[in-house]
Amino acid sequence: MLCSCAMQKHTPFHIVLIEPEIPPNTGNIGRLCAATGAHLHLVGKLGFSLDDKHMKRAGLDYWPEVKLHLWESLQHLQQEYPQGCFWYTSKKATRSYTNAIYRPGDFIVFGKETLGLPEELLAAENEQAILIPIFSPAVRSLNLANSAAIILYEALRQTGQLST
Repeated sequence: MLCSCAMQKHTPFHIVLIEPEIPPNTGNIGRLCAATGAHLHLVGKLGFSLDDKHMKRAGLDYWPEVKLHLWESLQHLQQEYPQGCFWYTSKKATRSYTNAIYRPGDFIVFGKETLGLPEELLAAENEQAILIPIFSPAVRSLNLANSAAIILYEALRQTGQLST
């Protein structure tokens, strides 16, 4: 399914973290966003303070470059971007992230580290749910920051934004 996003090619992608719990993950994702021009959206109750030294250390001195947005809920974010195309990441999805067709301006949504995204959200948005395949049954999940980087760079590749 294609989203009907009327975004321009230069429109940045959006990384959305729902109730992130681990400061270094958010810090690393902040650095990823600064490096790629993506916007970082933090949604709901955070498991740490934005002043957390571990988060800031992971993001190094790049925090001034991060386009950070704070939201009370995912619904508030979606109301602000009614034409936005949202991709929901989950190890329970059936579509690989490489089979999604990304458009500039898309939102890539990640759940909290311990629980992921709510089951009811994934059920309602099944067509927009994506996963990163894991080939070993001994591994439950990938690190949140690694997952964000993997999917964001695929979206940048698909949209021709990796050419230098």
